[in-house]
Amino acid sequence: MNNIRLMVCMVLFCASGWAQSVEFSARVIAVFDGDTVLVKRGKELVKIRLAEIDAPEKDQVFGETSKRSLSDMVLDKHVKIKSQAMDQYGRLVAYLNVGGMNVNAEQIRRGMAWEYSHFHSNKELIALQEEARQAPRGLWALNNPIPPWEWRKLHPNSIVDHALPAPLSNTAVAGAILPGAACGSKKYCSEMVSCEEARYYLKQCGIKTLDGNGDGVPCEKLCVPVAK
Repeated sequence: MNNIRLMVCMVLFCASGWAQSVEFSARVIAVFDGDTVLVKRGKELVKIRLAEIDAPEKDQVFGETSKRSLSDMVLDKHVKIKSQAMDQYGRLVAYLNVGGMNVNAEQIRRGMAWEYSHFHSNKELIALQEEARQAPRGLWALNNPIPPWEWRKLHPNSIVDHALPAPLSNTAVAGAILPGAACGSKKYCSEMVSCEEARYYLKQCGIKTLDGNGDGVPCEKLCVPVAK
């Protein structure tokens, strides 16, 4: 038992170290809300949670505006990603940079998210938030905007994205902003690397060859049919 516990701890330690040290570039293929995106790195799909910020939830006032702001900056673009950690939902917590712009900080500067650094220690983000508040820009133009962490306490059943485990669920792409250009040229199940990708190509790109029997479930070897 002690050996098993030791092995588990070693695996978690290695995973944590990997998440904290990786820097890479990838293309953003989906934007879920104002602080969460999906990137494609080679054949791998990676869900990214922007570090040190917290944007309004999708169903919250200003949630859609915040999502659009992030989408305008990164959707269908190659971004530089500097990871910090892995959260409890299996998302990589990271900083995004596109064209030399710190995307995390820009969301704060635009008034599209709250500063949410550890113990509120990021003075740069705090200053940008105060600047947006004084302007006022974005959500700070609202009367008494509610921080998303408070909104989540009041609407626990409305949270979908934050409840997703890793790997992504089969419905993870639903509701995200997706570019048509992200469809690429894949047409067959043999080219799919996951059920999520197969569902995306079928639903968003209309690739009918992935659903030979027309039951709405692509690539049965990858996807478990939904019970009716």
